[in-house]
Amino acid sequence: MNYFFSLLLSFLFSANCLAGTTSEVSLRDKIGQMLLIGFNGKTINSKSSIVQMIDKDNIGGVILFDYNYHTNTFDKNIESPEQVRKLNHDLHSFAKQSNLQHHRMQLPLLISVDYEGGQVNRLGKQYGFPSTLSAAEIGKRGFKKAESSAESMAQTLKKAEFNLDFAPELDVNVNPDNPVIGKKDRSFSSDPQKVTHYAAIYTHHFLNKKIQCAYKHFPGHGSSTKDSHQGFVDVTDTWHAYELEPFERLFQSQEVCGVVMTAHIVNRQLDPSGLPATLSHKILTGLLRNQLHFKGVIITDDMQMKAISDNYELGQALALAINAGADMLMFGNNLSVPQQNPTQVIDIIEAKVKSGEITQERINEAYQHIMELKKSLRD
Repeated sequence: MNYFFSLLLSFLFSANCLAGTTSEVSLRDKIGQMLLIGFNGKTINSKSSIVQMIDKDNIGGVILFDYNYHTNTFDKNIESPEQVRKLNHDLHSFAKQSNLQHHRMQLPLLISVDYEGGQVNRLGKQYGFPSTLSAAEIGKRGFKKAESSAESMAQTLKKAEFNLDFAPELDVNVNPDNPVIGKKDRSFSSDPQKVTHYAAIYTHHFLNKKIQCAYKHFPGHGSSTKDSHQGFVDVTDTWHAYELEPFERLFQSQEVCGVVMTAHIVNRQLDPSGLPATLSHKILTGLLRNQLHFKGVIITDDMQMKAISDNYELGQALALAINAGADMLMFGNNLSVPQQNPTQVIDIIEAKVKSGEITQERINEAYQHIMELKKSLRD
């Protein structure tokens, strides 16, 4: 009896300590976790800028690229499987050290990549990684090939020590001439049921290897006629309600990716105001959260894409996205705009919380979603 009583006291003490640690997380640390940042370099050390961001700003994650738009060469982060694995291992190690040093919760750093297969594939065969097929090619070859492809990709991600892949694509191939989806063979099919089935296969294999995954681009980019990297994209007259089906069906399944990525598209069928989905409360909270019941992390597509950066001042874009329901904000630092310092972003968001433009509750909600996602990655 004394043993069980002692065990109960020990459990309660541990639970109280954990709750205390969570409640005592600073506002700036919570905001830092909401940022996913791109950086330069194939190797890092304690003096590297990205390591300083992890340590000082407590950023939630990073994203790796191969092509560097600032140098117009393939010198960004990826050279070979061995180099990427070492880079990612070092990133994880520095994050753990910083958490210990600052008495933070040991939440893993998200290390992400765009690894869809086909043309959107940062881990290319030219660097020594296994070859991949595009979503469109998989859709032609059938479910058996999808199983083997998804298993191979999950193994590649695991070996390289990534823990988040921005895939699978749920965009339905409404417009085959779409320059950013259809023309790049990024959609599994023009049939939403087939898109759902193929995406479920990739979801299973990624999650089975403890690789989190992201459905994109909500609420559907498959009907667009332009690329939101270059400016506003309006799908009001081309979008179809069935583009939501893959999201809705997968949210109801037993295995669900923990992340949904937003699209910078204008869809007045869903929000008459004309706000891009990334900045729309009607679309992210009203539709994605409340109607479709998504419970994971909502992350923006790159906030430096011109659809956002050319039309909204940084502070305005941050407030709109967070208030819309975005939990994480991506700054890939790999487009034509200057690189974004996360300290500035944290300063802006902190000031808006203190002024009441963004509520503390919204930050707490985002942080809770991020914590749940990261706990799913623990072995």
